[in-house]
Amino acid sequence: MMKAIEYLLSIDLNYIAIGLIAVFFTLEHLLSTQFSFTDRGKHFWNSFLFQIVFLIGNIFWAIAFVFCIEWLNQKEIGLFFLIEIPVWLKLILGVMLLDLATYWFHRISHLVPLIWRFHRVHHSDTTMDSSSYFRSHPIEVLFWFGSAPILMSAIFGFDLLTIGMYFLVATPFLVIEHSNLSFPSWLDKTIGLVFTTPNLHKIHQDQYYTDSNFADIFILWDRIFGTFKYKPAEEVKLGLVEFDEPKKQTFWYLIRSPFINIEKIEKERKENY
Repeated sequence: MMKAIEYLLSIDLNYIAIGLIAVFFTLEHLLSTQFSFTDRGKHFWNSFLFQIVFLIGNIFWAIAFVFCIEWLNQKEIGLFFLIEIPVWLKLILGVMLLDLATYWFHRISHLVPLIWRFHRVHHSDTTMDSSSYFRSHPIEVLFWFGSAPILMSAIFGFDLLTIGMYFLVATPFLVIEHSNLSFPSWLDKTIGLVFTTPNLHKIHQDQYYTDSNFADIFILWDRIFGTFKYKPAEEVKLGLVEFDEPKKQTFWYLIRSPFINIEKIEKERKENY
């Protein structure tokens, strides 16, 4: 079992993500989709450019990230160094606790105006499909969400294996949750009691319910901390009104948008409910 896990973790997660997106992007052309829109090639390209910038930045960030985790482990800093538990339990708890940390980092990114300027790049997408997985500002991904595992490692003593396991589990969730496919509502009432389903995540992409359903893997966190919301998938309206223009959906505008004063528009969207 451990050999299989170590083999999977040896694969670059970017290859896994791109492979999953290739599969779901193809399915979005073959099967019925939840939302219909044109210029999907342009949408894919504008999203993919974010991944290119991220990969360049990650060359340098990964070195610092690994150094921090290994330094913490060498100093035996963290709760898991004080107690002895099986590796399999450590991995399960690690995935859950790292997802909990991401939940709070995600929630804070909606509350702090400076961080929201970067995070709204992801929420600005008015025509979401599987390629929207790429659409996050690299500064936010690297320095904000990228710091969550370091903090949790300092608290709990997570090693690179545990952190790698978390990203291995989270990546398929993140790709599927953004796919433009129709998913049955019964998933939300069964699996969705514990795990984040695509429909539940799309509610988070609806401007009226933006401050809800923050979790990537376990929707349980939203249920526990009172941020869970539900509405039928067919009633979801994607994106932010203030970005609902073709020029504001381009990579070059979005990459600069955190440094532009863009007034938040709420009234127009709320009148549609």
